[in-house]
Amino acid sequence: MSISLKPIFSSYILPIIAMIAVIAASNILVQYSISDWLTWGAFTYPIVFLVSDLTNRIFGQRRAQLIAAIGFPFGMALSVVLSLQADLDVMSSIRISLASGFAFICAQLLDIMIFNRMRKMVWWRAPLFSSILASALDTVIFFCAAFIGTGLPWVTWALGDFGVKLAVAFIMLIPFKIFLSLLVAFGNSPQRSKSL
Repeated sequence: MSISLKPIFSSYILPIIAMIAVIAASNILVQYSISDWLTWGAFTYPIVFLVSDLTNRIFGQRRAQLIAAIGFPFGMALSVVLSLQADLDVMSSIRISLASGFAFICAQLLDIMIFNRMRKMVWWRAPLFSSILASALDTVIFFCAAFIGTGLPWVTWALGDFGVKLAVAFIMLIPFKIFLSLLVAFGNSPQRSKSL
């Protein structure tokens, strides 16, 4: 008897909730520094690329683009609300949320495009290279838009953030492969599953 996992995702609910949660958590955590090189947001944000890449692999480019488009405004709105609850000033909350939203949608569209072009290659190449290139774009856009002129050490934060994103891009290959293997085992072959 085959257990079907695909209906869970076909409703869009799980990937969208995951996107919103990661964006909101990251936008709040990026306001708390660990050092001059890192903020806490560096550790949570790269998970969004796992969500996008799994959606792309299972359902294709259009579904992944749609989920990114639906998820990001809700994530931004939730970020503003949670930041205000944490007693951060309104302008900083809005600036960080807008910077995050613009960086997010640009990076997601790049990630989805690169992943889609590389999906027929060895299973790890598409998620790894799409995540690395999209993370680079995301880092440049976000830190420039969110922190230029604030007096905060945003350049070193950006470098530290990108270093963490590179490490997480490699680490996220593990859950990516596990999840794909589970889908195949339960009879839910992803698109072009022979490329796994």
